[in-house]
Amino acid sequence: MAEVWQRIFDFSDYGELLGLVHNSLLAGAALGLVGGLVSWFVMMRDLPFAVHGISELSFAGASGALLLGANVVAGSLVGSLLAAAVIGGLGSRARDRNSIIGVLMPFGLGLGVLFLSLYQGRSANKFGLLTGQIVAIDDPQLAWLLATGAVVVVALLVMWRPLAFASTDPELAAARGVPVALLSPLFMLVLGLAVAISIQVIGALLVLSVICTPAAAAMRVTSSPRLVPLLSMGFGVVSVVGGILLALGSDVPISPYVTTISFLIYLVCRAIGPRVTAARVGAGRLRASRLPAR
Repeated sequence: MAEVWQRIFDFSDYGELLGLVHNSLLAGAALGLVGGLVSWFVMMRDLPFAVHGISELSFAGASGALLLGANVVAGSLVGSLLAAAVIGGLGSRARDRNSIIGVLMPFGLGLGVLFLSLYQGRSANKFGLLTGQIVAIDDPQLAWLLATGAVVVVALLVMWRPLAFASTDPELAAARGVPVALLSPLFMLVLGLAVAISIQVIGALLVLSVICTPAAAAMRVTSSPRLVPLLSMGFGVVSVVGGILLALGSDVPISPYVTTISFLIYLVCRAIGPRVTAARVGAGRLRASRLPAR
């Protein structure tokens, strides 16, 4: 048992190893911010299943690029955008969207497994696409990740208000002239970019812990449209960066650490959520009781 714990947590050479993950820490912080921001809209628009579907095609694109000796990040982007375009263009209704995702997921995963089985390089590269790697981010990949993350953030800021309105009440938004039909595929493309940059750090199998769980946790403690994105981004950064720092002292992939931290944050928020709500209601009643009677 002691040997197992040593494999999971071993900080004997931590200082020397820390210098090897400088790029991964920067990529992880960027991923936490982007994933946390996107996850708020993912939860409001009920798209966790879509995230998983896009990740499978992103995995297939990254695996194909690895097989061909091309840029893995670029391959991941191509796969994600292709899946996002198909889901966003054909799945206007929830039932249609889920059917399309159910078809795409096994196809993408099977295609990715085929490409990896044909790849004759290092086995760590194969495994890393599924579960993440903490030392796999070189300078060109970091530049790709940061540039793509910047595109995602800028795109969300540009369409923030109409997208939030359409996500909350699509019928009323359409009646007010908001281009709801256009926003849906546009957001799917933005989501595809966010998923693509997640693959390189967390892996294809556990993207949901970065792009869904942060907002799910934040929404347990507040309903404020300003606080939820901020908390979600904070939770995302803590999960990814904390997971990288913990994984550095072990020979276990990064993803179990990231998912565990993210899940623990969710459990804490779920536990304190009712108390926060009760305190908020009590404060509201107290303010109301102090108002002068008419």
